[in-house]
Amino acid sequence: MTATVMGQVHNRLVFDRRVRVLTEALGALIPAGSHMLDIGTGDGQIAKGIAAEQRGVTVEGIDVMLRPTTHISVSLFDGTTIPMEDNSVDVVSFVDVLHHTDDPQVLISEASRVARKAVVIKDHLSENALDHATLRLMDWVGNAPHGVVLPYNYASRAQWNGWFAKAGLTEDVFDTDVPLYAAPLSLIFGRKLHFVARLTPNA
Repeated sequence: MTATVMGQVHNRLVFDRRVRVLTEALGALIPAGSHMLDIGTGDGQIAKGIAAEQRGVTVEGIDVMLRPTTHISVSLFDGTTIPMEDNSVDVVSFVDVLHHTDDPQVLISEASRVARKAVVIKDHLSENALDHATLRLMDWVGNAPHGVVLPYNYASRAQWNGWFAKAGLTEDVFDTDVPLYAAPLSLIFGRKLHFVARLTPNA
């Protein structure tokens, strides 16, 4: 089965539910009235949903490539340096972005520099070879049709903890109960492979 066909199947079975679940889960972590910068926003659909659901939240996005159609305003950036001043936005968010980078520490530290209130992350946990193989399959199905770079750079809980600490971030929320898949798919592609987190920059 080609990447294009797999992508079409993925959209029918997974994508709409993913947008709905993540809009709710991440939106609950965004303080009312915040200005949010979404890094690696893609088409911006989740960021737009958060702004629509959360009182007074405004959003903008940056990405290393621009899609033909986006739901929010998106600007290009180099993938390593966030083009904003220190403490210039309330919230910085990453939705399944950091595992696409060669060194997540770089962008996590940049987010800590830019964010006044919080850094919000949706990403993966990989503790063993089975986790890695499962995540790799999901990544390919969901992203290959869009030409997204796939380094498959998944991390363990210990690695995430190290990155947060080095960036000067304190963990406020770390939740692995993210119901992205309905049964029976959840038995394979769920099982605490996903997390949402909110980190607070240290004073």
